[in-house]
Amino acid sequence: MSSPFISTAAGLACDGVSVADLASEVGTPCYVYSAKAVRDAYRALDAAFEGRAHRIHYALKANSTLALVRLLRELGSGADANSGGEIRVAERAGFSAADIVFTGVGKTADELAYAIARGIGTINAESAGEVDRIAARALALGRVASVAVRVNPDIDAGSHPHISTGLRSNKFGVPVEEARAIYRERRDVGSIRFTGVHIHVGSQITSPGPLARAARTLVDLGEALRADGVPLEHLDLGGGLGIAYDERRVLDAAAWAAAVLPELRRTPLPILLEPGRAIVAAAGALVARVVDTKTYPGGRRFAVLDAGMTELMRPALYGAFHRIVPVGPVAEGAAVGPWDVVGPICESSDVFGQDRVLPELRVDDRVAVLDAGAYGAVMGSNYNRRMLPPEVLVDGGTWTLIRRRQTLDDVLALETQEAGCAGS
Repeated sequence: MSSPFISTAAGLACDGVSVADLASEVGTPCYVYSAKAVRDAYRALDAAFEGRAHRIHYALKANSTLALVRLLRELGSGADANSGGEIRVAERAGFSAADIVFTGVGKTADELAYAIARGIGTINAESAGEVDRIAARALALGRVASVAVRVNPDIDAGSHPHISTGLRSNKFGVPVEEARAIYRERRDVGSIRFTGVHIHVGSQITSPGPLARAARTLVDLGEALRADGVPLEHLDLGGGLGIAYDERRVLDAAAWAAAVLPELRRTPLPILLEPGRAIVAAAGALVARVVDTKTYPGGRRFAVLDAGMTELMRPALYGAFHRIVPVGPVAEGAAVGPWDVVGPICESSDVFGQDRVLPELRVDDRVAVLDAGAYGAVMGSNYNRRMLPPEVLVDGGTWTLIRRRQTLDDVLALETQEAGCAGS
């Protein structure tokens, strides 16, 4: 999918809106999103699986800003929540409980109680013990909980180790060879209803092999369980589709479908999909201002931004690559050279990119870090007592502030102001 951020003679634009003008209004750093790009990505995924019974459940972990979650609901998406907080955000965005899938490795007793009481569509259980805890809580509440077991197929997704979830060495799911017994031994428990099987082997997957193998494993198990008399209602393929952060060709929605549909034809069960990054990543950019430049003799040139790992963690956490482009206009034939683009945080890992070829940068110039719509603002922090940035949504040639800049008062409102300890 092409980026909605286009360099023009007048500077960087997002769907025809000047990014420089927008940043002047809300200040930097700030996040800018394209509603059109979100719609286009969602519709491409939906169309890729046309003709096959399916439902997309947008993974809120990628970006749970309320306005974007509402936008996905309006498009017809369901929601995939990884915490009680994400369930509540989905509900505030207008999702019914039945439209929400609850995933997550360490669901607390309170989170499970809330999900069961609300009638969440499916709880993706991570272990036999969690299935039993769900059953016990549902019995106590006089409810019947819908459950799918997450299986770990020991498949290498080929992505960064920090975002691989389908290997035996990862913390996710139950070994696939143990799953059938978990279902069979509990299929007559009255307070749970096994509605599906869940699999998710990683994030930022860029080759079809892992996705096809995961689909094969899922269908094999699903059909075996149906033969055992377990009345499944769906198979959940998870998500994981990657994007082209460096503009190299990777799998698109059509290629994802082409990789898994041959396996899915072996079962009549509807499928659930849980994409996140593939829908919102390319739709967003982090806009920042240069606050300092420096050059070491015979060494590197640094452009220090007013944004850092507190705004976009991915480069520091994974060594992730993001394209960096000027916001202002660049004269034709302007000299370019290598820059290390870094943040202001007191950590040497606070680097957006090294040896990036950019025009001459000066203090107060602005740059945009592209493809930051997923795992950007949602992973922001207050480290160094920095305030979370505002977020802006561009739609139909206009823009709306969808999250204001955080203030110190917002942060300190959670803290005890008086000296001494509570209860002393």
